[in-house]
Amino acid sequence: MNLRQLEILRAVIRHRTTVAAADELALSQPAVSNALKTMEAQAGFALFERVNNRLFPTAEAMALYKESEAIFALHAKLENRVRDLRENRSGHLAIVATPPLAYGIIPSALSGFLRRRPETRVFFDVRRYEGIIEGVLSRVAELGFALGLTHHPGIAHEVVHSGEMVCVLPPQHPLAERTVISAADLSGLPFIGLERGTRLGEAVRDSFARAGAPFQPTVEVRYCNTACVLAAAGVGAAVVDPFSPRQNGGHGLVVRPFTPTTRAVAYMLWSEAEPLSRLAKAFLGEIRKESALLERTASHQQHGAGSD
Repeated sequence: MNLRQLEILRAVIRHRTTVAAADELALSQPAVSNALKTMEAQAGFALFERVNNRLFPTAEAMALYKESEAIFALHAKLENRVRDLRENRSGHLAIVATPPLAYGIIPSALSGFLRRRPETRVFFDVRRYEGIIEGVLSRVAELGFALGLTHHPGIAHEVVHSGEMVCVLPPQHPLAERTVISAADLSGLPFIGLERGTRLGEAVRDSFARAGAPFQPTVEVRYCNTACVLAAAGVGAAVVDPFSPRQNGGHGLVVRPFTPTTRAVAYMLWSEAEPLSRLAKAFLGEIRKESALLERTASHQQHGAGSD
């Protein structure tokens, strides 16, 4: 029994007459009647009982009707999927990102992206750098976002933002009035350091070494967001990526440029095994918009009244 025959069977069961079923399917009444006869011959048992010009499905016909529900649900899903792909109205996009980008630049980009594509469904996970690489290579995610990148076979990339690490301080901090904070300035003051062995943690340590300043954190944390929360609570100053201070309204932090200059480059990653989907390209466009906005507002974040 093929899909078309099942479609006819289901229509007759719903309407109880071949005439109504034929109207629904845009077929002739004789075509529907002949199809029923063929189906009964193929099945080897009756599908309907005829009473007063109406057709009542047998138990066997109802069993076929129920079993075919999943088939037609899948068929409808596939038809909708084809339409959505054709019109680029919806689809599914899987994204993984490290915390600074996941809590910084991506939420605003995702908001704009979904506002224009309300039927699109997104999977979004926050992972450490190694998890981003694994997620992209295993195709768990089409797009990965991370700060910093080393070469990985099979992974393509694009720079989506190039910024610099910044110093964050609570408003009452003795260095809060300075327009630029150096590694030497932080010597001898309570300092929140990033964990040794992490990409950003090693970058900050290298900056202190280049400046000839001692790196002596009072508290050591894994994530920049944690450092921002602690800095806002008055624990000390911290050197973090430029994205994390934007979270939760800035935490009430003073944000200042940090010297020596320490680059913080954000990358978008994807598998070289297949081209980016149209949805992924559209999302990349939103990320570029947010990156441009971040660049335009960086000075305001560092020097504006809200930071002081």
